Amino acid sequence: MTAAGEGAALLEDLRAWQRPLRAQFPIITGNPELAYLDSAATTQKPQAVLDAVQTHLTTANANAGRGTYPWANATTALVERTRDRIKEFLGDPGPAHSAVHFTSGTTEGLHIIARDWLPAHLSDRDEIVVPFADHQANLSPWLEAQQLLARQGVRIRVREMPYQTSSGDYDPAALAELTGPRTAFVAATHVHHVYGQNMNVHRIRQAVGPHIPMCLDAAQSVGHLPVDVADLDVDFVVFSGHKTLALPGSGAVWARQARGPHFTPGGWSGSPNTTGIVSLAAALDWLDAAGPDRIERWTVALAARLSEGLRHLDAYDILGCQYSLAADTVVQQRCGIVTFRHRAIPAGDLGFILFSHGFMVRTDGHCQGGAGEKSSSVRVSLHVYNTPEEIDRLLAVLASLG
Repeated sequence: MTAAGEGAALLEDLRAWQRPLRAQFPIITGNPELAYLDSAATTQKPQAVLDAVQTHLTTANANAGRGTYPWANATTALVERTRDRIKEFLGDPGPAHSAVHFTSGTTEGLHIIARDWLPAHLSDRDEIVVPFADHQANLSPWLEAQQLLARQGVRIRVREMPYQTSSGDYDPAALAELTGPRTAFVAATHVHHVYGQNMNVHRIRQAVGPHIPMCLDAAQSVGHLPVDVADLDVDFVVFSGHKTLALPGSGAVWARQARGPHFTPGGWSGSPNTTGIVSLAAALDWLDAAGPDRIERWTVALAARLSEGLRHLDAYDILGCQYSLAADTVVQQRCGIVTFRHRAIPAGDLGFILFSHGFMVRTDGHCQGGAGEKSSSVRVSLHVYNTPEEIDRLLAVLASLG
């Protein structure tokens, strides 16, 4: 059987599992003429999440931690259960010692770590290693922390995470060479939001050794594939609820509380986003029932179907590792994200053309850091509600554009 045939067989094997899951997304089933291909920007919401929010708002809506009547007690208990639920979902090996702090999303979570935890961990002339070609949210907070400390007379050197030029993956050998006794912190990304590859964080841990705290931007992995913090051996995992089938304005920081000072967000804690937290708990339950491993297999197979088709279209350049495009590649395939450019049609124009055919895609610079791509591109990002037929129709339209 050919590689393309094997991919098709895998998708066919999962059809009976995927079809009823797709049917649980009202916005998808209510717009059968449209193909939503922008799940890296935000995911759609299953009915179970919508129902959980509706039930909470109509039966027990109250502020958490600020009342003793039954509705307030129920909401407070729900918030605390969701902290435990996040730990369980992430495979936390030490839930009695770790912490979960709710945020509005990944960006806020990374800023809180950089503002409230990192300065207490660093000393004059320490070094931190951060990614300059990943999402801007995983770069600007660390640079701002450097500026904050400089105003306090603490000089911190920010080192650029090294990348392999041929693939866009991190370069653990080069990282090991630049890591030294003054290296105090490393920030990394789990799945790259433009290139789609798993950034092999376990190799970063091996390169820097067992003692340096690591922070992981998991915006494109939590809810898209299994995330096991025991295996990853990182100190922070930060993710967004709206990319995890939950409502916008929700997210969390998971802190191991093992290396460096304990993570305690500063300032007065205001009212939590209870509806967002309700939606997040429901989303994690839905994802567990669906199976993150099967979601990953489905979206990886769809991405391979797309990259395999695109590599045979001469008018397109695909971003990221060129060795991962074929369906039978021996290197890691893309985690549901494929980004490309047409050599003659600007990305923005191509986005309008694709929408005229019913496809919703992302077309811009994708908020990449300063060392990333300089030109706009088209990003297709997939989830469990997408289908092989959508990929095939997309490829047919792209082929028709020359």
